[in-house]
Amino acid sequence: MTTFKRNFNFDNNIMTKISNNIKKYRRLAGITQEQLAVDVGKSYDFIRRLEYKKGQIGCSIDTLYKISVVLGVTMEKFFE
Repeated sequence: MTTFKRNFNFDNNIMTKISNNIKKYRRLAGITQEQLAVDVGKSYDFIRRLEYKKGQIGCSIDTLYKISVVLGVTMEKFFE
């Protein structure tokens, strides 16, 4: 079986996009970083860095799912 390298266009700024959208939807929901942290079981500092480091830190799918539930949006909204 022969394999070859296929070409894909990956978004190199996806974590920045996710970070910005978390902040956007958190503000639209009227929730503070502190409250979001409590609701998803993370530290305030984690949420702060997630939003303000603009993609320099990441989070697990599990955490992203919890954030989406708390903010009342589907996970796909974070990727738009």
